[in-house]
Amino acid sequence: MTSALQAIVFDFDGVIADSEPLHLKAFQRVLAEDGMTLGEDEYFNRYLGYDDVGVFEAIARDRALPWTARHVTELVARKGMKLQALISGGEVLFPGAPAFIRAAAAEVPVAIASGALRHEILQILESVALHELFAAIVASGDTPASKPSPAPYLLAFERLQERAAKKLDPHRCVAIEDSSWGLESARQAGLRCVGVTTSYTSVELPGAELVVEGLHALTLPMLDALVRDGQS
Repeated sequence: MTSALQAIVFDFDGVIADSEPLHLKAFQRVLAEDGMTLGEDEYFNRYLGYDDVGVFEAIARDRALPWTARHVTELVARKGMKLQALISGGEVLFPGAPAFIRAAAAEVPVAIASGALRHEILQILESVALHELFAAIVASGDTPASKPSPAPYLLAFERLQERAAKKLDPHRCVAIEDSSWGLESARQAGLRCVGVTTSYTSVELPGAELVVEGLHALTLPMLDALVRDGQS
């Protein structure tokens, strides 16, 4: 039977890389230098779905801080330096992620739609020789708006379409996400949605048509069945 699945678009942090705790620590260290704290619950409940600029802008709004765009840019740069130091300290991929990505890329085009910075994504992927498997990587700053806007997934789909040998149907392409923001972004872009419970529980992942513990618990036949079920 011919596979109904045409492509897969992965979120990065929280799906491929277990880097959310590292992002939190980097944000905490930057804010501590300015005499502020950021709790784990606050980060996961309010800021997880944003890119770096979005996090600092949201913190400024929530705390009525008079941060200028220039200061936010400086904060993002400082956060990036701290994250690089943390990433270099050890393995950050989720168990089973490399194996699933290699299996998926052997069958269908794969891409990334992430709010992480491109050099951070590439640093991690290159360390395990996965970077060349992705037909497209959409990172922070590649679109005017970040998740939950559909822009990141729309661009990822557009780039996949440019690389594909046939016309792709977004309803036969799957997005894999760990947050409600990401799922909303993918859903608005017309992709089928899979949630992983690495950051939130299943009830906190509205819009996910399939929920699994992580990539180690996901198979290509499961994704094929998901998109096939939605075909008329």
